[in-house]
Amino acid sequence: MKTATITISYDEEKLAALRLYLSQKNQTVEEELLTATDNLYAKTVPNNVREFIDLRVGKTVNEPKKRKAKELPVSHEKPTCGEIPESRADTRTGEENAP
Repeated sequence: MKTATITISYDEEKLAALRLYLSQKNQTVEEELLTATDNLYAKTVPNNVREFIDLRVGKTVNEPKKRKAKELPVSHEKPTCGEIPESRADTRTGEENAP
């Protein structure tokens, strides 16, 4: 993968303070900027585009998990004349739902 360099201008005193306090946590400005840029990329670029780019650079892409359809309970009771099985009755109106 090719890398690009990003150059920004920033206040020297603020940068010095930032480096001082990050060094106390064993971190660097560059590492934090890389993490922030990765987060911005993930937030901004659509997932399918990120997957395409990953495939182009040779990364393996995890298959998205398939959602399972919710199973509805099935009633095996036989209705008596004029009754609607509970599984097909609208509990609000008592009317039969279309199959």
